Amino acid sequence: MIDPVDSPALPIAEIFRQGLTHHQAGRLPDADACYRQVLTHAPTHAPILHLLGQVALQSGRNDAAVEYLTEAIGHEPSSAEYHSNLGNALAGLGRLPEAETCYREALRLQPAVPVTLNNLGNALRDQSRAAEAETYYRAALGLDATYVEAHNNLGNVLQDLDRLEEAQDCLSTAIGLKPDFTQAHLDLGRLLRKLGRLEDAAASFRTALGLMPDLLEARHTLGNVMRELGRLEDAASCYREVLRVDPTMARAHYNLAMMLHELGRPEEAEISFREALRLEPDMAVAHGSLAGALLLTGQFDEGWREYEWRWRGGFESFNWDRGFSQPQWVGEALGDRVLLLHAEQGFGDSLQFCRYAPLAAARGRVILEVPRPLVRLMTSLPGVEQVIAIGDPLPNFDLHCPLMSLPGAFGTTLDTIPGRTPYLAAASSQIEAWRRRVEVLPGLRVGIFWAGNPRLSAAGPNSVDRRRSIALSRFAPLADVAGVRFVSLQKGEAASQARPDGMVLHDWTDELDDFADTAALIETLDLVIGVDSAVLHLVGALGKPVWLLNRFDSCWRWLQHRTDSPWYPTLRQFRQPRPGDWDSVMTDLHAALENLASAP
Repeated sequence: MIDPVDSPALPIAEIFRQGLTHHQAGRLPDADACYRQVLTHAPTHAPILHLLGQVALQSGRNDAAVEYLTEAIGHEPSSAEYHSNLGNALAGLGRLPEAETCYREALRLQPAVPVTLNNLGNALRDQSRAAEAETYYRAALGLDATYVEAHNNLGNVLQDLDRLEEAQDCLSTAIGLKPDFTQAHLDLGRLLRKLGRLEDAAASFRTALGLMPDLLEARHTLGNVMRELGRLEDAASCYREVLRVDPTMARAHYNLAMMLHELGRPEEAEISFREALRLEPDMAVAHGSLAGALLLTGQFDEGWREYEWRWRGGFESFNWDRGFSQPQWVGEALGDRVLLLHAEQGFGDSLQFCRYAPLAAARGRVILEVPRPLVRLMTSLPGVEQVIAIGDPLPNFDLHCPLMSLPGAFGTTLDTIPGRTPYLAAASSQIEAWRRRVEVLPGLRVGIFWAGNPRLSAAGPNSVDRRRSIALSRFAPLADVAGVRFVSLQKGEAASQARPDGMVLHDWTDELDDFADTAALIETLDLVIGVDSAVLHLVGALGKPVWLLNRFDSCWRWLQHRTDSPWYPTLRQFRQPRPGDWDSVMTDLHAALENLASAP
């Protein structure tokens, strides 16, 4: 039983009346004090216990609410309202199965109560039982078609069920019934973002903020939408406004850092990444992104250490943690132990960092595991005992190391990057076969490729690809450069793009089955031009001249303010001077290609 308080001086009926007055006016502490005085004289009076439970529930004291309401039900078990409010208190504590039981008992006692039906729907949705929740929201609306919250909740559960157009109708109905319903505008914004209607989503978030200017969730998500729209300064402003209201929000510091990084300000980004980590030291994605800022600015020592956080979650593109029981190699002597080196990310990453395999092989026995399209080419690496395709059975090994952890294991600095090329080679017989076909093309033979892997299933990597890849039509200005013959090296869906007017593009890519085939064709070309993708790394690894068309927010491996690369001595960079400015890049490229083609 709840402990009573001291007896009152006023008549009990007057104290009860004052309690009701305070309660109706929202003065919850005063109401609580009055009700507890009444409880002294009527300790088993269920309505008083219920009122105390309501005050506790409205004050956010769910534990106390459960105690009061449970006791009220003990004295009056037939009250549907008591069971329903106990369900609310239990739901507030996250005790959802118990809350569900209470709501079902309330509905047994009084079946046609829209609020209880809606609340049962909430409890079911929070238990990931969306289809059941839909039934109860619709039942609530069947009793009260103007029930705004039920329309909104039905819209959200239909989002869970991926019925997005129906969800939009429900949320719009809620807003139509109650235009100042902030939560509905927020939920509609989320839905429109899912539908890819980013401008409309931004408008919904702005409406929510007009109703509640310090609604941090809306401001923060608006920043995310601005980022997706490519309006980076606007996104950064949103995150800064969030941090003005709540400087302890680690995720906002992280997102601000990402914007600063994309705006080409890695030193400022580093400060914000570190602030996010001060507030949330185990935020793996912030550690991994800090690594990118550090490596971009040449701070390799700390950068490689931070890069190891990529395995701890939060990165859409890192899903290669193999869970080996063998320990990870960190550069110690191998002795007679066998070391497995294994690919972890894209083809380009494997092509760049397989250069370390011969260095490791100089210390002992090394096995290399890579995606199948790389196997035949990787057999050209000196010293590697065996090259295995991912998915094939692995031989016994004692240690393992992901390819992209090798720079850290070797303590790589800017001055010690193993940049000697070529370190991969195509078969001479294949090269000669291609040379007989390509040598009929007069003039400068230039290979081109314009797109990487779009990675449509992962929003973050897909966003990067949209910034790094270009359309083939961008190469149209090069068609008038005299003395140049273009050869396509583009594979995948982007290869089907229409050729620019006036450009003759020789295309044998249907005959390229793996990277060894592509390498042989590249060996017959004078120059290759393309974006930051696997083919670029292949050309660099072969030691052939390659021109990189680089986005403004460059990947860390290309460093800052450079037109060359310590990773690939034959590489030249053509960088965007500002985000999205490919026109300037193509103007510079046109001039450089003209100079090369006209050289004696």
